[in-house]
Amino acid sequence: MPSDRPPVPDLHDRLVGLITTLERGLVERSHVVRLALLAALAREHTLLIGPPGTAKSELARRLHLAFRDARYFERLLTRFSVPEELFGPLSIQALEQDRYERHTAGFLPDASIAFIDEVFKANSAILNALLTLLNEREFDNGAGRQRCPLISAIGATNEVPADEIAEAFFDRFLLRVTVAPVSAEGFTALLGADPSQTWQAPGDAEALGAADLAVLDAAAGQVALPADVTAMFAELRAHLGTAEVYVSDRRWVKAARLLRIAAASEGRSAVSLWDLLLLPWCTAPDAPRQAALGDWLCARLGVREAFAPPRVTRIVEAFEAQLQAERNANDLDYDESGRLRFSAGDLADEIGDAKGGAQALRLTHTRQRRYGPAHVGARTRQVDELVARLDAYAAELDARRRDLTEYRTRSLWLDAGLAGRADESLAGTARVIVELRERILAARAGFEALPRLPAGDGGEVPAPVRHEPLSAA
Repeated sequence: MPSDRPPVPDLHDRLVGLITTLERGLVERSHVVRLALLAALAREHTLLIGPPGTAKSELARRLHLAFRDARYFERLLTRFSVPEELFGPLSIQALEQDRYERHTAGFLPDASIAFIDEVFKANSAILNALLTLLNEREFDNGAGRQRCPLISAIGATNEVPADEIAEAFFDRFLLRVTVAPVSAEGFTALLGADPSQTWQAPGDAEALGAADLAVLDAAAGQVALPADVTAMFAELRAHLGTAEVYVSDRRWVKAARLLRIAAASEGRSAVSLWDLLLLPWCTAPDAPRQAALGDWLCARLGVREAFAPPRVTRIVEAFEAQLQAERNANDLDYDESGRLRFSAGDLADEIGDAKGGAQALRLTHTRQRRYGPAHVGARTRQVDELVARLDAYAAELDARRRDLTEYRTRSLWLDAGLAGRADESLAGTARVIVELRERILAARAGFEALPRLPAGDGGEVPAPVRHEPLSAA
C-alpha cells in the first residue's frame, strides 16, 4: 500500500522555480516547456511538430540546462545525413584490428539530452539505429552494445511521414506536441521581447541531478493507480478504438508511468483523475485528434455515465409522461347503486340514421379516473428515491469541482485551458441536474394532486414507472 506521506516532499517547490526559469522570455510556450520537462523526468521523449522559428531548438537547449552535469547533443538532419553525424566516426585503430566500432564521445550515444531537428528526414539506417537507442538506451557499436546515458530526446519535424519505419519511430516519442506560431494576442508580447537580454540558466539549487531522478523514480513506483483511474483508462482505450486511433500496449504502460511521475513530482501518493488530462499528448497522434480527445475527457472526467444528463432527462420524462397519462385517464361511469350508467339522449340530436341507431343505449366515459393513497404513495416514493439519488450525485459533482480546484492550485503539468473546460463541464452537468430535480418534484406534486377515491378506499398499488436504470457505475 502506498504511504500517505508525500513521496518527494521538497521536489515540488524546486520544480516550480525550475519551470519559471525555463519559461522566462518564451511567449505562449508554457505548456510545451512543462510537457517536455515532465517527459524528461519520466525518461521519455518528446516530438515537437510545427514550422521553423517556433522556439523548438531553444526549448531543447534550455531543457538540457535543467539537468546538472548533463551532456547535450544537437543535430539537424537532411536526407543526405550519414550515421557518422549522429553516432561518431569509425575508429581507425579498431578497423586495423578487424573491428567495426565508432568513437561515440561527444555524439548522440554519449548524450544526456539530445535535440534532433527534422528527425524524419534521416535515412532508414539512421532511423533503425535510433529505434534501439531511444527505447533501450543502447547503441550497437561493433560486436557489442553500449549503454547510453540518455535522459530524454526531443525530436522536431514539420510533418510526420506515413511509412512503416516512420510509424515505428513515431511511437518512440511518448509525447507528441504541436508547436504553432504565437497567436494574435501573443504577437505584441513577442515583439516586445528583448533578444539582447541573455537568458539565465537554472542555478545549482534548481537544476536536477541523477540522485533527484532516482528518488523521483522510486517514489513513482509507490504511487497508486486508483480503480476509477484504471476504469477511465479502459474507457478511453475503447473510445480510441472506436475512433480507429491505434495506441500500442507499450504506449499505455508508458502513459500510466508518466502519470505516476506527475503525481510523485507533486507530492501525491496516488494518480488523480485529473492527471488523465495529460493523455491527449500521449495517445492521439496529431493536433485535431488531440483536441477531440481533450473535449471527450473534459466532458467525461468526474461525470458518471449512469447520471449523464440525457439519461436522467429520459427518466424524468418517463415520470412526466406517466403523470400526463394518469391525469387524462377516464373511468367507466357508475351510478349510486354501482351499476354502469347509460345514456341515449345526449347523442340523439347529433346522431341520426334510418334504422334508429341514435336511440341505442351507450356507455358514458366522461368521469375522470380517481386514485387511492396506495397508488399516489407508490408514485411519490419512487420519485423520492430518484430525488435522493440526484441529491447524492449533485453533492458528488460539487466534491469533484472542489477536488479539481485544489488540484489546479498545485498542479505543475495541467493545461489551464483543459482544466477550465473540465470545470465548466462539471458546472454545466450540475446545473442540468438541478433543473431536472425541479421537474421531477413538479411531477411529484402532480401525482399528489391526482383526483382521489372516496375516503376509506385505499385503491391499488400500481406497477412502478418504467425507466432506464440509474446504476452505481
